[in-house]
Amino acid sequence: MLDPIITKETLSFLIELKNNNNREWFTENKVEFKRHEQNVKGFFDAVAGKLGTHDEIERVKMFRIYRDVRFSKDKTPYKAHLAGSFSRAGAQRRGGYYLHIEPGKSFLATGFWNPNKEDLLRIRKELEQDASELREIIAQNDFKTIWGQLEGDELKTAPKGFDKEHMDIDLIKKKQYIFTKNFTDKQVLSAGFADDVNESYRAIRPFFDFMSDVLTTNLNGESLLN
Repeated sequence: MLDPIITKETLSFLIELKNNNNREWFTENKVEFKRHEQNVKGFFDAVAGKLGTHDEIERVKMFRIYRDVRFSKDKTPYKAHLAGSFSRAGAQRRGGYYLHIEPGKSFLATGFWNPNKEDLLRIRKELEQDASELREIIAQNDFKTIWGQLEGDELKTAPKGFDKEHMDIDLIKKKQYIFTKNFTDKQVLSAGFADDVNESYRAIRPFFDFMSDVLTTNLNGESLLN
């Protein structure tokens, strides 16, 4: 059975939505939107099935098309993209997968976008003690070919309590630990896109395994899980 695909019609609809981002137009075209949304949801479900062959996925979540404009200068009511996430199952599996479909701007993202202060401190303490394993993982050629460089916002200097001259301060001062991968519209529309997404996600696993081990143990390596 062939996988569901992202269609050219869906990308065209998103372009129209971007150009007509108002409630009147959206109300008139809501039935068509729901059809495209359902198609993309089917694609996400197919990706989740593939992920399930090498990871345990607890939930697939499609994000709403409506924008929260309460604190934004941009008052357009709708997003011009469709996106969702795949949540890993169990407290021992950390990290998550994100998929963003937008004409000319489709991408995957994985990692730790907004770690809470306890997790961030634990990661920094681990890297202060020994960052060699993480550096080895992200320096692997196969890994870099797919995911490129580690990304994320960072402090301008060392976090409080850390040495600004530490040899791994470039990693320690990060506030996010994420990777992204961009796709062209041609790639998104291809019959093999679901496999491309899955294989990209599969390649991030060594990074997830390392971070999961860090975030579920203390600095002595003792489990924090019951």
